[in-house]
Amino acid sequence: MRHAIPGRYPLLALLLTAGCAAPEAREEMIDLQAKVDQYATVRLTADVSHLTEGEIAVVRHLFQAMPAMDRVFWRQAWGDPEPLLARSGDDPALLRYLEINYGPWDRLAGDEPFLDGVGPKPAGARFYPEDMSDEEFEAASLENPALRSLYTMVERSEDGRLVARPYHEVFATEHREAASHLRAASEAAEEPGLKRYLELRADALLTDEYQPSDFAWLDMKDNRIDVVIGPIETYEDQRFGLKAAHEGYVLLKDMEWSERLQRFAALLPGLQEGLPVPPEYKRERPGSDSDLNAYDVVYYAGDANAGSKTIAINLPNDEEVQLARGTRRLQLKNAMRAKFDQIMVPIAAELIDPDQRAHVTFDAFFANTMFHEVAHGLGIKNTLSGRGTVREALREHASPMEEGKADVLGLFMVTQLLQEGEIQQGTLEDYYVTFLAGIFRSVRFGASSAHGQANMVRFNYFQEQGAFTRDPGSGTYRVDMEAMRTAVDGLSRLILTLQGDGDYDAVDALMAEKGVVPTALLADLDRLAEAGIPVDIVFEQGESVLLER
Repeated sequence: MRHAIPGRYPLLALLLTAGCAAPEAREEMIDLQAKVDQYATVRLTADVSHLTEGEIAVVRHLFQAMPAMDRVFWRQAWGDPEPLLARSGDDPALLRYLEINYGPWDRLAGDEPFLDGVGPKPAGARFYPEDMSDEEFEAASLENPALRSLYTMVERSEDGRLVARPYHEVFATEHREAASHLRAASEAAEEPGLKRYLELRADALLTDEYQPSDFAWLDMKDNRIDVVIGPIETYEDQRFGLKAAHEGYVLLKDMEWSERLQRFAALLPGLQEGLPVPPEYKRERPGSDSDLNAYDVVYYAGDANAGSKTIAINLPNDEEVQLARGTRRLQLKNAMRAKFDQIMVPIAAELIDPDQRAHVTFDAFFANTMFHEVAHGLGIKNTLSGRGTVREALREHASPMEEGKADVLGLFMVTQLLQEGEIQQGTLEDYYVTFLAGIFRSVRFGASSAHGQANMVRFNYFQEQGAFTRDPGSGTYRVDMEAMRTAVDGLSRLILTLQGDGDYDAVDALMAEKGVVPTALLADLDRLAEAGIPVDIVFEQGESVLLER
């Protein structure tokens, strides 16, 4: 069950016919342009003066691999994009909003359609036949486990049965194209770890066997260039949370910042032991090989580029790999800075109590985001109840619960590390007030985002616990430090327990109870829109932006 966070603009009824638009249509087009204007444009640049000619060649090949991920994600999210894009005619705002959303459903407005005649977005996107029932899928997957694979499309055979078609067959053209560019990048690569990873990732695209490349990616330590590519996150599958969507990032490591961050990864085992739950809910041990680095991201593609943009990455998602070796956590520093300057600071000026606004800092925003990613490695991956992995047991709620866990455990960790002297920058009030401002930022992403859902649940839980108060006169919010600490502990305990139990019904009830937007918050979000504060960012990116200046 999904709980929509309403869009800030009315549903559009566009006139999409040739010739001149009627006056009424022109009014609607202004609204559509306002939707486009919710996104601030950011140029994805970075210092490349330290890269060798070979490394520049690697970056060029990685850029060339990205369009294939875009094309596959279009097919997974909507279908063939060409007829849809052709409907935009001479309307640049419509064309741009279709491109931003990878389809006709508004990702910032609970997936409301912004075109007539397309209907609601299927919860399972295009991963499953539209006429398939949940009961049919569950029964068929008992006989054919491949139907539940991360890397298969579920289709109907000629006799009407459900069949699983591997990604590397369904998307063979795009996978071969991307693999070819990865092999070319591998030939140009100078760092052995990167060279090996690129070869194995190319192999994976042709076979759907991703574990070897995941381990190789974890082995990389000295690479200045990085790439994430392939079917990875399951957010797009809001029906069962099973199917991985295609995406890509091209990244340049910030060596100085990465060196400063690395020591935190060594603290993971101790942080796991300190979680506020009984021992059985933290019996798994996170891999000790995890690392933590800062990057400038220079390209987003596919799922990563749809709607709201991530500013940090925690991968691989494979539970076996995580338990054996941990994960890598990539902080996307330039994208993070853009969101802080263009969105967080203006939000704080509107909604945070004047006496606490100075506590909204970039260092706290960076750290909260970083420890969110670290927290993905904590807790439990396999349920205590014998219901399989947490992802399998919680189905479509798995991603929102995991994002909620990471957010609140990140704050729990910051509190502990400040107390122990491991973090020496800023005060606890900086981290708490910045965190509250971050909730207002993320909840605007809407119900189609796992992060947006997680934020709504947390907002309501914290408000009920008195972690913050709202002044009805000014409409500003103020953090209560002691109540916030208590709420952080309580919500951490609740989420970790629900995940460990694999209790789908209890999680569904939690989403139903707390996945709603209070009337006062709706009004406050309207104020942000009226003030012209962007909801998120879109990019100018690629070779012409990074390499031809």
